[in-house]
Amino acid sequence: MSLPSACPDDGNASIGLASTAPVGLPAQAAAATAALASCAAAPLVDPAALQDLGAQLDSPAVAKGFARDYTKMWDQRYRSLASALERGDLAGSMDAVLSLKTSSAMVGGLRLAQLAGELEDAIRAGDIDRALSLLCDVAERGGETVDELQYSYVLWES
Repeated sequence: MSLPSACPDDGNASIGLASTAPVGLPAQAAAATAALASCAAAPLVDPAALQDLGAQLDSPAVAKGFARDYTKMWDQRYRSLASALERGDLAGSMDAVLSLKTSSAMVGGLRLAQLAGELEDAIRAGDIDRALSLLCDVAERGGETVDELQYSYVLWES
């Protein structure tokens, strides 16, 4: 399956990239720098997201269980994403990155959700080299997010 059929372009993938590039920097390098700055500005984990999820579900315990399951599934979720990208499976890559982005946002993993959004943009744009280059950052940020959830929010079984 080709990228255009697996990941239709909504026309917004490259808006503003060329105009924001500092003189002397390629647009891709400027975009990467801006993405990293944006991710660094967001909190690693926003506790309000889990509180909101608990309120929406009328059960803080269910929200905490969702976060616990998220931490347990991290390795599998990352392996799925990395494997799909390395195989060139665009539909599988998109499915995995959307799952990562959505579930990370639900548990309050804002930096990881933003990084997953950057990865999604790269996949949609057909920039597999860029997507593959983001995997190391995704692995690092994912590990940090899981650690923060486990140790700051006491997610182990009680």
